[in-house]
Amino acid sequence: MEDISHEGKWKVLRSEYLFRRPWLTVRRDEVELPGGQRNPEYYVLEYPDWVNVIAITEDGKFVMEKQYRHGLGETGYEICAGVIEAGETPLEAARRELLEETGYAGGQWSEEMLLSGNPSTTNNLSHCFVARGVRKVSGQHLDRTEDIVPVLMDREQVRELLMENRLRQALMAAPLWRLFALEGWL
Repeated sequence: MEDISHEGKWKVLRSEYLFRRPWLTVRRDEVELPGGQRNPEYYVLEYPDWVNVIAITEDGKFVMEKQYRHGLGETGYEICAGVIEAGETPLEAARRELLEETGYAGGQWSEEMLLSGNPSTTNNLSHCFVARGVRKVSGQHLDRTEDIVPVLMDREQVRELLMENRLRQALMAAPLWRLFALEGWL
């Protein structure tokens, strides 16, 4: 299939940072579209790239996480995820995040998807991994602002979460849907 990723690229005439913090950077660009139209205020949220991990234990359980998300004001289930730190490869970050958040490690790893949460307004990508055959090797090593409860679920429980629309994070639901479709688990 033809790569069209750079077709119609906009010309950036001016760029200005409005807000810079470790977890949120806001940039305002003045852009010119290929047809000559100008947009003096196009906002981009800059983030580092992310990883997420569908981790499956040696006995076929999914390592899920229960976590409160303040933006929605809800506690829900997710897969392991986090930020790629400076100097890390996506795989190194994914392995580190799984160990820190859940205490699980090992297994066979593969990168299955590369996604954008919103290519219209964000500049980062999310690397989605599947880790099969992981095992518990330690306790959690959470950051002081993390409150994560690891939960083991069987395939049918995860399928139920998907079918009942109970996974709110799109960057986590998409790779799970893909895995379930490819494996014929739907």
